[in-house]
Amino acid sequence: MKKEKTILLTGAAGFIGSYLLGYLNKKGFTNIIIADDFSEEDKWFNFDSKKFVAKVEREELFSWLSQTNRAVDFVFHLGARTDTAEFDYAVHERLNLEYSKKIWNYCTDKSIPLVYASSAATYGGGEFGYKDDHEIVEKLQPLNPYGVSKNEFDKWALHQAHDSRLTTQDSIPPYWAGLKFFNVYGPNEYHKGRMASVIFHAFNQVKATGKVKLFKSHKPEFKDGQQLRDFIYVEDVAAVCFWLMENQVPSGLYNLGTGTARTFEDLVKATFSGMGRSPVIEYIDMPEDIRDKYQYFTEADMSKLQNAGYKESFYSLEDGIADYVKNYLLKKAYY
Repeated sequence: MKKEKTILLTGAAGFIGSYLLGYLNKKGFTNIIIADDFSEEDKWFNFDSKKFVAKVEREELFSWLSQTNRAVDFVFHLGARTDTAEFDYAVHERLNLEYSKKIWNYCTDKSIPLVYASSAATYGGGEFGYKDDHEIVEKLQPLNPYGVSKNEFDKWALHQAHDSRLTTQDSIPPYWAGLKFFNVYGPNEYHKGRMASVIFHAFNQVKATGKVKLFKSHKPEFKDGQQLRDFIYVEDVAAVCFWLMENQVPSGLYNLGTGTARTFEDLVKATFSGMGRSPVIEYIDMPEDIRDKYQYFTEADMSKLQNAGYKESFYSLEDGIADYVKNYLLKKAYY
């Protein structure tokens, strides 16, 4: 009988991490060590009904691993400070850069494959496009400290992988992938407040007022509501993470979006549709302090992951939102 993998999953109390935990459970994996800051009570429902073998506080993880000497077969590092409105870089540096280096070094020392969360925020204003090409990473100019911290770790990881002065076995995990998540939405984001997806906020606005407010465009080439993002359902994110564990592809950075940009107007109309209502949209001025940091267009180039062998189709925006609204938001259910 094949031995079940022991998986370490950081960020397990959060949105994407808790969803991946449930996804792994559904795939038959329960020998999972979960790590996070478990002090926030509003995150408990994300993970308390799921199966795992150990729950470890984020700050105690490395001492716990050392003391228990628990053998780990695979690491998903999804833990991070994801607040793009947190402008104290020191916070992001500690949690997103330095902590990630510790995870990387642990995987290197123990020869454990690693999949970690990067972000499309690394692309900044999109001056260099949205292709997961290692050659552009050094040039990227993220628009906020969160994006900077994510890009700094990507740069550091690539340096470890490509520095000829470092021997391969001493500098990198046996296999690694950094996933540049685009705009992820779906169940288990109730705790995220202002950082929750636009779908979540649109749903709550409709419930409260019967309408949704969207930012006006402040660029003449975009009409109001026609700003574009690559929105990806969290089910697809979990599916790709799982596939990367089961099918180890060439190490490196990979985009994780759908490859199709959609407008905020499309998103809001799909949310109204999922609620069985006709759309009512009001356009408001974008605050001046974020206008120069606002992305008007993002779209993942997905060719690298597809060329590596991932052939599954992604949820359309309409299908993903319909599932999210009808099966989770309307019922206030968790995955």
